[in-house]
Amino acid sequence: MPKTIINLPGLPAPIAPFSPGTLADGTVYVAGMLAFTQEGGIAHEGDAGKQAEQVLETIKTVIEAAGGTMNDVAFNMVFLTDWANYAAINAVYARYFPGEKPARFCIQCGLVRPGFLVEIASIAHVGKA
Repeated sequence: MPKTIINLPGLPAPIAPFSPGTLADGTVYVAGMLAFTQEGGIAHEGDAGKQAEQVLETIKTVIEAAGGTMNDVAFNMVFLTDWANYAAINAVYARYFPGEKPARFCIQCGLVRPGFLVEIASIAHVGKA
């Protein structure tokens, strides 16, 4: 089955060998997204809510480029560095998923660079019932 790689102008370049998204047979796989500045730095240092908002906006951009919407998201994987940020991240997350909520998991872990507070990866189904 053919796949389409989703690389969009305007997104910060990945810091490792991966694509922001892959569309295969109506399913969009969005890589783990972090709050990068255009220059590759950490955006909104110390503010988990702002980082979550930027991450979800990036996910939204990738899904829309594949022909979907945030309503098509079926599953999210949420990684945070400190449970103290859980409420702030959930407040932002709820704005992006106001109706039926996708399935998800959330774990505490270290992220690729100190200063990143949240990473989210998503799976969405577009173009199929």
